[in-house]
Amino acid sequence: MDYNISHLKELEAESIFILRDVAAQFERPVIMFSGGKDSILIVHLAHKAFYPAKIPFPLLHVDTGHNFPETLEYRDNLSERLGAKLIIGSVEEAIQSGQAVEEKGVNASRNMLQIGVLLSALEKGKFDAAMGGARRDEEKARAKERFFSHRDEFGQWDPKNQRPELWNLFNGRKQMGEHFRIFPISNWTELDVWQYLAMENVELPSLYFSHQREVFERDGTLLADCDYILKRPDEKVFTETVRCRTIGDMTCTGVWKSNASTVEDIIEEVATTRMTERGGRTDDKRSETAMEDRKKEGYF
Repeated sequence: MDYNISHLKELEAESIFILRDVAAQFERPVIMFSGGKDSILIVHLAHKAFYPAKIPFPLLHVDTGHNFPETLEYRDNLSERLGAKLIIGSVEEAIQSGQAVEEKGVNASRNMLQIGVLLSALEKGKFDAAMGGARRDEEKARAKERFFSHRDEFGQWDPKNQRPELWNLFNGRKQMGEHFRIFPISNWTELDVWQYLAMENVELPSLYFSHQREVFERDGTLLADCDYILKRPDEKVFTETVRCRTIGDMTCTGVWKSNASTVEDIIEEVATTRMTERGGRTDDKRSETAMEDRKKEGYF
């Protein structure tokens, strides 16, 4: 399959420049790692940016306790292969200790509970910059982010108070207790990500490829059947050939009917679909501003 290699190399160079700038400006940066393709891309770019040295940033995963098992297996294997330090913030532990209260009912999700766990992990590790794989094309709130996105001492984001970024000059100055969220692949699209991962032959979780899975339909979205979701009486489980376009908490990550079994198949599918990749995320459907509301409180 033909790719616009010069375009992908320009995106790669921009992202590597940002990663190196983060290493130069901040004392304790960390990579937010979810096990999804975008965070995998960030880790791959960081590996290239500092090779032959090891990645100079630890990986931080906020584990809801409701992840796909395939995600956790991939996460552990990747960190071990790269020799990267893996830090896990546990939502389950926060619930058990009384620091977080779990939602109840059929639409219960631990997505919002990630905020407190994330902020606690950043504070405990004294991390002053958290890098992640959010892209501007995936959601309207994320389109408002700069490459260097300032967070106040409470971890909150003010989308109306963003710093200018002219000529690739990034202002990382902050006060005590504040930190930055860094988005090195802001200018990439979903198609760019897949084409680059194919070009670089990056190993990916099996969830992204078509497979047989027990699912049920809820409000037009297919969800993977699991013990974490309380089903309604009329929701029947059946077997379908599906894959994930995004990877997150099983309770809110929709799966897609798909026969895409290779990266080339996925690229063709992404190039022709009219549905955004987050169109199957039920957490984004709670309100028109669901993502922005979460981000203002400290969500990634």
